Formats: sequence, structure tokens, C-alpha cells
Amino acid sequence: MLETRRPKLDLLSRPFLDQIVSEALDVLEKTGVLIENDEALRLLAEAGCPCRGRIASFKPNLVEASLKTAPRAIRVYDRGGALTMALEGDAIHFDPGSGALKILDPATLEERKPVTRDLVRFAILTDALPNIAAQSTEMISMDVPEAMQDRYRLYIGLRYCTKPVVTGTFAVESFQIMKDMLVAVRGSERALREKPLAIFDCCPSPPLKWSHLTCQNLIDASRAGVPAALISMPLTGATSPVTLAGALVQLTAENLSGIVIHQLAHPGAPIIFGGSPAAFDMRTGTPPMGAVETMMLNAAHVQVGKHLGLPTHSYMGLSDAKIVDGQAGFETGMGALVAALAGANVISGPGMLDFESCQSLEKLVLDNEICGMALRMVRGVEARGDRLAGDLFGDIYAGDHFLASEETLRWFRDEVYTAGPVVDRDAYENWVNRGKKSAWDRACLEVARILSSHTVEPLPDDRLAALMDVMKADARRMGIVLPPLD
Repeated sequence: MLETRRPKLDLLSRPFLDQIVSEALDVLEKTGVLIENDEALRLLAEAGCPCRGRIASFKPNLVEASLKTAPRAIRVYDRGGALTMALEGDAIHFDPGSGALKILDPATLEERKPVTRDLVRFAILTDALPNIAAQSTEMISMDVPEAMQDRYRLYIGLRYCTKPVVTGTFAVESFQIMKDMLVAVRGSERALREKPLAIFDCCPSPPLKWSHLTCQNLIDASRAGVPAALISMPLTGATSPVTLAGALVQLTAENLSGIVIHQLAHPGAPIIFGGSPAAFDMRTGTPPMGAVETMMLNAAHVQVGKHLGLPTHSYMGLSDAKIVDGQAGFETGMGALVAALAGANVISGPGMLDFESCQSLEKLVLDNEICGMALRMVRGVEARGDRLAGDLFGDIYAGDHFLASEETLRWFRDEVYTAGPVVDRDAYENWVNRGKKSAWDRACLEVARILSSHTVEPLPDDRLAALMDVMKADARRMGIVLPPLD
């Protein structure tokens, strides 16, 4: 049997990887990391880390011990308990990125602040897209108080999408409320630990700093058994060294410090090596996620995470464009393919525009096709049947046809990715006769079709009631009535 080779992108040699890790360990020991959380400082001090005020130095042996207890593989499950994401090796899974403050309004082509209805539509759409493995608490609803926006967006996602969720908190007190929501859906704390439903993003502040909030998130996620994803965000020449290699050293140091804190809180808890670095644009003062150097940084940090034996997470497959145009297409397509070839286990970004700050439902359905093509690419070229080209050994000069052959009927659907209606592969005359619709036109129609026809599998009544009880109690604490969901 011929072996299928998975296409792979490696930017760093083994000696280069070793140098990055070695310098990161040196930075952790000699420069140290600013820790603003008292509990994290206590854990580090008890583990033998020298502390100068709030700056902790990390001994290499402590980092190595923490890496040994961190799991090499993580399983994440959907709302019904089915395995959805196996975070190991080069397995890839796409989700819309988190963090958008705006939504692109398809009627005006302008950014605006999202409200509850937008979050509901986004969750339903994500549920329907076959190449998007997980949902994310992507947008923030502006029709609820700021103090509860993080857990409200999780509530919407858990109600209107069956897929696991990539999320995060804005306040220390939010984690317990969000955990209570996840427990309500899963049924018990033990069941949530056994079958995690969410990944919590935890972001250090560059350079080399952990805030009180993010430290507490790491500790709380660790003790709850909920996977945490480290999202280090160096900007070359602005909040990190200007070289790609220097930024990778910083990203690695920040990740390793987070792994130590996380594993000290509960050894063996699931954690993901990740980041959202960018090559800072000195001309515009912006962090372009569509720059090729940003893609290189992301692919390289995934390689570092794999070198350390950890599951990986990266922000790619997104664009800095402000509308869904050619720039949005080429940046997203390049980024998604680079991430897939790098083997990032979690790839966050589809649907995103404007430096991770805006989400477009129409772009998301287009990006679903990009993700499908990337997923097909990494399957590689496979040997089918006893002969590689069995049809060539038939009586081809006597009229045998490939179109109707047994091999074609058997293998066509496995070999060729079939794109959805947003992709035009028709003849020119047919395209003209169907109204000369652009990709944007087709995406708008597809969003409308999905939202009018897709039915999300409902939560069981008892779990829906438990989830609603958590949200209603939070609303009472805020002194508000929750907005209508339809």
C-alpha cells in the first residue's frame, strides 16, 4: 500500500527551533515575567521561582517539568457529547476568530456595533457550515451591559449552535458564571471535565507580562479541566523585537511562562500553545494580519509548539480588508492554506475583517469554502484501488468513457472537493443567464438561505432551563431584563 504524504510547511530547522527555545528559557530566567496576580506569584514562589517584586524568574527545570505534565493531545466535544476536535499531530480545525467589536452590515457595507440578533444569526450560520469545526464568541452584543457581555455571548452561542466554542472572559468573576453555563449544558462538572465543550483564550500582555485577569483565567481553567489556549501577541518592532526570530523567542517565552502557571495550578490540565503575532506596519501603525510576515510568524510559532509536543492554536484565514473584496479573498485564502500546511490544530479567523475587529456573515460563508479546500489539500494525494490508473488499462480506443466508469463513480466524491453555491464554476453563458452574480451577491443569498432554512438541534428541556437560570440570575444581578432573542 502506497503511503500518502501529508503536504507540510516547515519554516524552521531543528537547530533553529532549539535556539528559539533556548533563548526563551534564558529570557525567562534572566529577564523574568511581570506577574500581576497574587495567587500566580504564590504558586511560582512555592515552586522555587525567585521573585523581584512582581517580576518572577523561571528556572529551566521548572519549565521542563511543566511541559512534561501538559497533555500532548486534547479532545473537545460538541453540545451533544460527540468528539468534534482532536487537537494533536497535524489535525486542523477552523473556527471564526474571537474579538470582533463590529459587524459588517451587508446593506450599507459599513461597520456597526452588533446586537443580540446579530449574535443569534452568527451562531445559527456557524452551526450550518460544514467546514467550520467550532463556533466562537466572536461578537460582543451592545444591547446588554458591558459587565456581562462576555458571558452573554457564550449564552447565545450555547443556545443557537451545537458546536464546541472558543471563548474568553473580560472580568475575573465571569469565569465562574461561564463555567456554570457549560456545566448546565453538559450536565455536571465531571461530565464537563471528561468532555470539554469550550476552549478559553488566555492572552499575555506583550512584552512578558501576565495581567491579574489573564493569570486568574489560566488558574481557573486549569482547575476546572477546561482547555486553555495561550494567545501571545507580539508586534514586531512595537511590542517585541523587530525580527521574526526575535518575536518568536518572545512568543515562546510568554507561552512557556503561561504553561508553568497553568500546570502549577493543576498538573495535567489541558493547555494549547498559541498566538496571534503580527508584523507591525510602521507606515500605518497597524497590525496587519494579512501580511505574509504575519503568516510566517504564525506558521513558525505552530512549529515551535509542535517541537515542544503541545497542541497548537493560531489566528489565520482572515483579512485586514474593510469589505469583502479581492484583498479579503487573497489574504484569507493564503492564510488559511499556510495554517493548514503548518498543521495548526485550531485555526481562528474565518469571517474576520479589519485587523480582527470586524465580522462578516457573508465572508464567513465564503471562507467556509476556503476552509474546505484547505482541508482537502492536507489530505494529499491518495492511492485508490489496486492500480493508480485502472481506467487506462481498459479498451479506451473502443469508446470506454471515464465519466461513466466504475472507478469514477466510486472515487469522484472522495477525490474532488465539491464547493457550495457561493463558488461559481459554471460556463460564462450560464453565469450571464443567472444574473452575473458576484461572489458577494452569492454570499448574501447563501446567508439568507441558511438562516431561513437551517434548524439548530435544540438543547434538552432540562439543560436549556438550567442554562437560562444561570443567565437570568446574572441579569438580575445587573438589574436588567434580557433582550428578546428573535
